[in-house]
Amino acid sequence: MSSLIPFVILIAVGFIVLSIILSFIPVGLWITALFSGVKIGIGTLIGMRFRRIQPNRIVNPMIKATKAGLLLDTDKLEAHYLAGGDVDSVIDALVAAQRAEINLEFERAAAIDLAGRDVLQAVQVSVNPKVIETPKIAAVAKDGIEVMVKARVTVRANIERLVGGAGEETIIARVGEGIVTTVGSAESHKEVLENPDLISRTVLKKGLDAGTAYEILSIDIADIDIGRNIGAKLQTDQAEADKRIAQAKAEERRAMAVAKEQEMIAAVQEMRARVVEAEAEVPRAMATALKEGKLGVMDYYNMKNVLADTNMRESIGKISKQEKKNDQ
Repeated sequence: MSSLIPFVILIAVGFIVLSIILSFIPVGLWITALFSGVKIGIGTLIGMRFRRIQPNRIVNPMIKATKAGLLLDTDKLEAHYLAGGDVDSVIDALVAAQRAEINLEFERAAAIDLAGRDVLQAVQVSVNPKVIETPKIAAVAKDGIEVMVKARVTVRANIERLVGGAGEETIIARVGEGIVTTVGSAESHKEVLENPDLISRTVLKKGLDAGTAYEILSIDIADIDIGRNIGAKLQTDQAEADKRIAQAKAEERRAMAVAKEQEMIAAVQEMRARVVEAEAEVPRAMATALKEGKLGVMDYYNMKNVLADTNMRESIGKISKQEKKNDQ
């Protein structure tokens, strides 16, 4: 019994070592590849382990490509994997492109994938065009009426321009610009409502897909609504501004008139002060004249009589004027 213990231990150690070896060497994956027609050596699979590449991420796409009739090199797939690309997605895109008779090479598909675009979706959009719906775009016709337009843009992916080409946002922005230009050049909003296809034709002529990753197939107007009367609002705002300017100028003139009136009042008050001052000098001058003998007593009394007579006539004149007013 004791002689069997070392034998059991040896078997257990051998089993453990064999498990470690099999876990490091993907024998099962190699057998699957061999029966799938993919010629790849066991040494290549071991090398992938040392290069920190998961063999199944390379072998499974290779099996898929081989079954589809594509001849690919494992070195290219490894290079794409190490560069951070999605090998499985690239192979799916190549298979889809082959079925759709689209000329797509592995290098271009890998470049599209590394550029951050979904290469499989790009091939699908190239085969089955997609529809991009723009938000409501506001434009104003020459008569001042705002027109709200929503468009549907049918696009097809352009494989040749996927790397470096602009995306959907650029398409939407350019279509919006074309809609604003077309509506803005219309004489009346009624013209736009009667001929919505005018927008489509005008926008398509502008070649909006230049430099983008898509080819515009059609632009269809989905909805047109009437918005605000921008022209009337602008006229109202202009009238309000003119009114405020006129009020400001009137207030300026009133302030100038008030200032001039104050100046006149000040001048009159100054003149009255001078008259009062001059009148105050009269008694002093008469006293001096009497003292120096230049004015006699009779002359003084005659002057008083003249003043009294003048005051009386002025009083009579005021009474006459008041009586005439009362008679009227």
